[in-house]
Order: sequence, then structure tokens, then C-alpha cells
Amino acid sequence: MNGDLNIPTCNEFNSMLGKPTINDFVALKGQRKIVCLTAYSAPMANVLDPHCDLLLVGDSVWMVVYGMDNTQSVDLNTMIRHGQAVMRRRKSALVVIDLPSGSYEISPEQALVSANEVINKTGADAVKLEGGREVRESIERILSAGIPVMGHLGLTPQSIYKFGTYTVRAKEDMEAEQLRKDAKMLDEIGCFSVVFEKIPAQLATEVSKSIHCPTIGIGAGSGCDGQVLVLPDMLGITQEFSPRFLRRYLNMGEQMNSAIQQYVKDVRSRDFPNADEQY
Repeated sequence: MNGDLNIPTCNEFNSMLGKPTINDFVALKGQRKIVCLTAYSAPMANVLDPHCDLLLVGDSVWMVVYGMDNTQSVDLNTMIRHGQAVMRRRKSALVVIDLPSGSYEISPEQALVSANEVINKTGADAVKLEGGREVRESIERILSAGIPVMGHLGLTPQSIYKFGTYTVRAKEDMEAEQLRKDAKMLDEIGCFSVVFEKIPAQLATEVSKSIHCPTIGIGAGSGCDGQVLVLPDMLGITQEFSPRFLRRYLNMGEQMNSAIQQYVKDVRSRDFPNADEQY
């Protein structure tokens, strides 16, 4: 409950409505692997919802939908708009929305305003922030308002200008030790889950076993409590991105190209529409 007003938290409110809760998600740790995928639209959310434990409205939308080179310049309104679309078809999966770069780093107060706007305008279950000790106060401020937070450590795409590359993180002892400390800190202050992106599998396994909240890996090996992939990459819609950790389950890019070529052929040959396809 929040303060003396007895206002239900997001988790308590969802529980009353019979919808998925953060507690349900956390309870999966140690029971079975957790399944997560990104979602950016209502049609895709409709397809994914029955199969996933969590749908992530990631700032990766800026790259895979809008064609940008990185996630840096995506704004809060864009994340809210895609979050609203996903929530229109959510039935059983948790929905988490990324707070974009620039929306939480200035101050804890800014972080809370941004998180509140996302949750109030979308009805999503939680927000996700990148970083460890440097964003601790922002995360604590959001958590104090009853908004669940998912952390994100390792390769943090919003810091690409700092890193200068998308290479594997925490390979060196000093950075690995800091990741251990940051993961423990995020767990202790109340994050319900932490994403590990592109870190050594052995480190991800070790830290996953050492903290209470579930870890979700992307390029972090099989020892995490769950996995997430960017949907257009996993379906083979995007072809230019081929890291080692990506398994393509379809080659939709080629299938779509073939279908479009057939459509062009049918239109130009006057085969489409035929007599049964008109009024």
C-alpha cells in the first residue's frame, strides 16, 4: 500500500482483477525458464501474448521499426504510443516498457515523472531502466511510488556513445565485479527482475544464482532464469543484424519477398483479382 491512503499498488490492483502480477513472474525463478520477447504493435502483441511470460516494449523499436542507427533519440511519447498499442491486446503476459535515454538520468524526480506518465497512459505493469549504481536513486524513487522496475546491466545500448561499440561487456575482472555489485544492489532495493545483455555466460550464471530476482538474458548464456530476443530479429525480418546469440526461427524476410513478388506478378498478369475476388 502507498502511504496512509491505502491505494493499491500496480501489483495488488492486477491481482484483484485476475491479471498477471509481478509476484507471479518472480515466482517462476527456479521453477521453469521464463519466456520474453519484444512487442511494438497490437497485432504482434495479440500473437505473442498467449505464449510469453513478459512482453517488452523496448526502445529497440527506434531501430527495428523506425530504421535508426541506435536507440539514443527515441522519446517518451513514442514509447508510450507503442506501449498503448501492445496493451490493447495484452491478456496474460506482463508488459514492461523501456524508459528511453534522457527520461530518467537527470534526477530521481524526473525519473518518477517519466515512469508515472508511462504507467498512467498505458496501464503497463512496469518500466525498465538501464544502469546500476549511477541510477540507484532514480530507481528507488520510482519504486517508492509503487511502480515496479526491471533493471538492465551489461551492454546498455543507451550508453553506446560511452562504450563506442556493441561488444561483450564485463569480460575484465573490474567490470565483472562491478556488475556483481550492481546486480546485488538492484535486487536488494527491490527490482523485480534484471536483464543481462551480452555478458559472459559464466558470469551471468553465477550472478543469477546469487540474487533473488529473476534474470533475463540476451546474449548472456543459458544460465539466466529466462531469455528475451528482439522479435523482428528472431523472425528473420531483419537480416543485417547477426550476432552469435541470435537464433532465427523463421526467415520471414525471404518469405515476404517471395510473396510480394508473386503479388506483383499476379497483378501485372491480371490474374488478381479473379472473378471470385470481386463484387
